[in-house]
Amino acid sequence: MISRTLQDHLDGWAGSDALRRDVATTVLALADAGRALAELLAAGPLAGGLAEVRGFHADGDSQKELDLVADELVRDALASAPVALLGSEEMDEPVELNPAGTLAVAVDPLDGSSNIDTDLSVGTIFTILPYTGADALLQPGTQQLAAGFLLYGPHVALALTTGAGTQLFVLDRPFGQFRMVEAEAQVPAETGEYAINASNARHWDRAVRCYIEDCLAGGEGPRDRDFNTRWVASMVADAYRILVRGGIYLYPGDARRGYGQGRLRLVYEANPIAFLMEQAQGAATDGLQRILDIVPESLHQRVPLVFGSRGEVERVARYHRDASALPERSPLFGRRGLLRA
Repeated sequence: MISRTLQDHLDGWAGSDALRRDVATTVLALADAGRALAELLAAGPLAGGLAEVRGFHADGDSQKELDLVADELVRDALASAPVALLGSEEMDEPVELNPAGTLAVAVDPLDGSSNIDTDLSVGTIFTILPYTGADALLQPGTQQLAAGFLLYGPHVALALTTGAGTQLFVLDRPFGQFRMVEAEAQVPAETGEYAINASNARHWDRAVRCYIEDCLAGGEGPRDRDFNTRWVASMVADAYRILVRGGIYLYPGDARRGYGQGRLRLVYEANPIAFLMEQAQGAATDGLQRILDIVPESLHQRVPLVFGSRGEVERVARYHRDASALPERSPLFGRRGLLRA
């Protein structure tokens, strides 16, 4: 039996509603850009120096060749879509596209670009908002009409929400169609896996350090069970794993210069991931506050991000609320945690 296509799914969801049909057209345009980018990625080094640094953002982050190529592919794909305003990680300011457009789109054209030359998964993240004027991209995440990401791995996957659950699709390459493989992704409320870059442990605040120490203590610690660690250095890869089998992802702010508010972007990274997670019965916060309630102040605003299985996300928030009761420093496994399971 041939599974439902992305086009079929969006047609059924949109019906005759004009705004929904505009959203559907825009999602399909982004999927087209993803197909083109997937083919380029599949060529690897044969496609040239895709991992070469071509420039830098104002904050010092590097731009790889493929970052710029991906940005151009997305912009070209959206040129004929009903998109009035486009914001991208690769552009300092949003650009106007279609004056008659009803939507505003923000994208991270290539998440995980540090993995380009190592044959690991990378992705494209997007959010679609109603166009309300020049500041349309600064609406809180609760106003998103749709959000998703494409994951370029062993297969090309698309995670999508239009506010009616989270659906997973896979690219059927011979036919050039995305086909549904999960009509209602569900993130388990509890998990035994966490993802965090442990090389930064010495810079974490007390709450994050104590939470991870309690996980590391396993069955002998306050959680009374063992945990596995997963970290891909590509947020979409971790997010897809969590949508498939649960888990928690943490990219907190820390004590390093420039990292106090985390490094992920609220508008086009945290908000779409948070929308997907909540629609799959998961959760997403900045450690305390719900991500979707935060009102952006700028397109490239950074934010700490914790998302995944609801029970663990809520537990991290409890560690932050009760941080003053936690030890300032503690040897690994050398205590019984104050926040027991």
